[in-house]
Amino acid sequence: MEKIFSILENHPALKAEVMKVAEVAGYLWQKGWAERNGGNITVNVTEYVDDEIRALPPISEPLPIGTTLPHLKGCYFYCKGTGKRMRDLAHEPMQNGSIIRIMDDCASYVIIADEAVMPTSELPSHLSIHNYLLGTGSSYKASLHTHPIELVAMSHNSSFLGRDVLSHLLASMIPETLAFAPLGLGIVPYTLPGSVKLAEATLEQIKDYDVVLWEKHGTLAVGTDIMDAFDQTDVLNKAATIYLRAKSMGFEPEGMTDAAMKEVRDVFHLPISRPC
Repeated sequence: MEKIFSILENHPALKAEVMKVAEVAGYLWQKGWAERNGGNITVNVTEYVDDEIRALPPISEPLPIGTTLPHLKGCYFYCKGTGKRMRDLAHEPMQNGSIIRIMDDCASYVIIADEAVMPTSELPSHLSIHNYLLGTGSSYKASLHTHPIELVAMSHNSSFLGRDVLSHLLASMIPETLAFAPLGLGIVPYTLPGSVKLAEATLEQIKDYDVVLWEKHGTLAVGTDIMDAFDQTDVLNKAATIYLRAKSMGFEPEGMTDAAMKEVRDVFHLPISRPC
């Protein structure tokens, strides 16, 4: 069989970004957050595209996104493939994902490399978030959906699901939560996975938070790159783990006081809203 030439071979900066995705995919599998083909990743890689890549012929017919996204015209994205496993993507990212280009109509895309791997079925939701981020001038390029065990477990308790209830609790567990996930955790009540309603609700939460918890399902995070999106999710889930470990030992953890948390914010000049 003829070897397929990889788009990554002569594009080291693009390769580095895709390999970050592969690295994160491995972490998700190791943590038990990516059972079977669970989870999705998309990364805006437009800045790593040169004239050689722009000249590549598509390897698919134009495919509908299902919505019109005006800020994404001509953009390129690396996307995890539908039905593909994170544990496989960790070893072979271009056999378990693909690079797509958004067409000039802003309502369709073509696959350009390496193989005709269909992107995640949640592509419209992910692209809608990227469209919002670009439209607001954000520097965020990556979105990550995964299933962090402890955060999902906590979402089964309705008392945690009021606005910023869980954000405050998790921030009080360990100072690093404030330092590395300062915006806390948005909440989306249970909604059918992959639905338009879930996409719309998530988009509303992303306006205020970098990480959103889908009740009884998982999280959606955005960041400057895929490692940033992973790190914020990881930090929040560590705080949830500390809380649940304390509960398993038979006591309610005291948590940091409001004064202690304010001190952390003041010392590190932490934002209370997403920077542009």
